[in-house]
Amino acid sequence: SDRDRCLLHSIKQNVHARLLLVFPNKHFDFHSAIVSSAFVFCFMRILLRVDCCVLRQTGRYFATMKKASSSKSDEPAAKKAKIEGGPIKVEDFVDKFKAIRKETAKSVLDFDFKKKRIRILSDAKEVEEGKAGVVYWMSRDARVQDNWAFLFAQKLAMKNELPLHVCFSLVPKFLEATIRHYKFMLKGLEEVARECESLDIQFHMLTGMAKDTVPKFVKTHKMGAVVCDFSPLRVPAQWVEDVRKALPKEVPLCQVDAHNVVPVWVTSEKLEYAARTIRTKVNNNLNTYLTQFPPVVKHPHKAKLKAEPIDWPKLVDTLQVDRTVDEVAWAVPGYTGGVGTLQSFVEKRLRKFNAKRNDPTDDALSNLSPWFHFGQISVQRAILAVKKYGKGFSEGVASFCEEAIVRRELSDNFCFYNKNYDNLKGAYDWARKTLDDHRKDKRTHVYTREQLEQAKTHDDLWNSAQLQMVKEGKMHGFLRMYWAKKILEWTSSPEEALETAIYLNDRYQLDGRDPNGYVGCMWSIAGIHDQGWREREVFGKIRYMNYEGCKRKFDVAAFVARYGGKVYKNK
Repeated sequence: SDRDRCLLHSIKQNVHARLLLVFPNKHFDFHSAIVSSAFVFCFMRILLRVDCCVLRQTGRYFATMKKASSSKSDEPAAKKAKIEGGPIKVEDFVDKFKAIRKETAKSVLDFDFKKKRIRILSDAKEVEEGKAGVVYWMSRDARVQDNWAFLFAQKLAMKNELPLHVCFSLVPKFLEATIRHYKFMLKGLEEVARECESLDIQFHMLTGMAKDTVPKFVKTHKMGAVVCDFSPLRVPAQWVEDVRKALPKEVPLCQVDAHNVVPVWVTSEKLEYAARTIRTKVNNNLNTYLTQFPPVVKHPHKAKLKAEPIDWPKLVDTLQVDRTVDEVAWAVPGYTGGVGTLQSFVEKRLRKFNAKRNDPTDDALSNLSPWFHFGQISVQRAILAVKKYGKGFSEGVASFCEEAIVRRELSDNFCFYNKNYDNLKGAYDWARKTLDDHRKDKRTHVYTREQLEQAKTHDDLWNSAQLQMVKEGKMHGFLRMYWAKKILEWTSSPEEALETAIYLNDRYQLDGRDPNGYVGCMWSIAGIHDQGWREREVFGKIRYMNYEGCKRKFDVAAFVARYGGKVYKNK
């Protein structure tokens, strides 16, 4: 195992160093010598006076090897076959998570649900008697299990002895989303619908704007309360406000932050300046909020109102979106697909995540952002799994938690407290000033949006990154920074640069239209959550990145060869 190899390497280094001190001109074949444990101990004691630490290390190694050897022979045949048969199957991880939930609580009624996860947005606080059910209006967090909003909705329904209904309001067009995004989302919702059916929970697909569909459903069917999930973005926030205004006055509307580990309104009451200012606030709340989940269980109160069958292919046909950007092959939508990606990360990539996450030629990333974005798997579940199964890779675990908790929650904080999260009005004063000071600087290259979209620049690395995004729906995280900064360098103005970066990001990335994406573009182009650097042309004091710097970090030629970016010359 990796642990054995590390321990043996440490012993080897200690022993070899001492041998060279005694016999500086001799060469020792350590691997031949270590065949006999008795030889090692005697040789070390008599000739080298080896310190106790090395002896303990050596003894521990052989004891471990002996124990492992004996335990292997005692293992049941079925278990042996499973180990020899390769990595754990996705179904095993699904079952493991299910078992953990059952161990946590029988249901949400037996669980200490943190009240601060909830905001009551209406004047009404209680469910009136005589109502026909509770509605969970699902939007950002499209999953059944490990979903605080779903859990609270079931708790409310069970407490009032009412059926539970889940509604999803499908809009035919949303910002720059293409058929790629809609297919990923809808296939995930198919899995949600099947699981709801197995739990005696009705799943209703409503078509149209939520302000029209959700209040109408509530009024028509005499629902007693609505629970919604949380998004800090302007459009979804406006949906919630519109629904709030249109609901009957006696119907409570409760919002639950099911996306962040620590609810955004708990972490901070203001816009945070940088990761260093929010990190302690997040970490101080983890003991309270980074808990296991209880299960969403089979609902005890069956509904008289049955959901209409959903014609999923027909739904796709009704969408008014660009169909030229189609789905990708590598990402399997839905909760099970997300668990599979998490499992492969834990087993294959977590060990090198800390050292290699900024190398686009090495497969070291979690690749979970599409499932996080669509809410098909919980960030909190991923963190719990990484902590549980990554105990031998503490640096990788720490780096993953920094990105998945601190950086993601910083992005939600920015978008929640700064409604100009996608334009230069939302930038810091120093950044706006420096960009304005250099607005008229001469650009060595200027490209149109079409040239950028078609990956036709003079920079083969940039073109390859663009092609990766177009083909796979996900650009490597390190290259996202380089990619956006070059758009600033190659367009006529900072405003055009930001608009172009967001347009391309939201059109092609599976995780587009997300707080992380907006903050990533704003960090690269407008210095959000960053500081001023040495002043230069075009960029001013915005942090600069260049081709040579990338060559020092990773094998640029290998990445270019993989994605086929060419060098185009301006005519």
